[in-house]
Amino acid sequence: MDDNWEGVKESLTSTCQGLLGRNTHHHKEWISTEILEKNQERENKKTAINDSRIRAEKVNTQAENTGANKQVKRSIRAEKQNPVEHQATTSENASREGNIKQPYDITRKLTGKYSKADRSLKDKEGKPNTEFQEQRNR
Repeated sequence: MDDNWEGVKESLTSTCQGLLGRNTHHHKEWISTEILEKNQERENKKTAINDSRIRAEKVNTQAENTGANKQVKRSIRAEKQNPVEHQATTSENASREGNIKQPYDITRKLTGKYSKADRSLKDKEGKPNTEFQEQRNR
């Protein structure tokens, strides 16, 4: 039974990897490689804290980790501010020119609010039900 399951599992995973590929993680567009490297150093220091066995060594590595943690957070805040300011200036310029759609789109992107359009239900003849009560009765 286990051999049969292993064969099925292997065939499914190989097929899925061949068709879909591996799931890759995409970072935000404003995150630079320097920040990713600093973050990796911070993670290495965190594992050094967990691996240390002597109390004095642990205290020293914790102090280094807090410094690295603050530095990473500062650099992330600074990097995140630049694209926001750039989008704000483009929004201001577009509104001065009379383009209302672009500032609206930028504001929606910055706030992260995306609303899905309501899909209307159709009745038996295929016509869309626009009335809320009709949709509810269906």
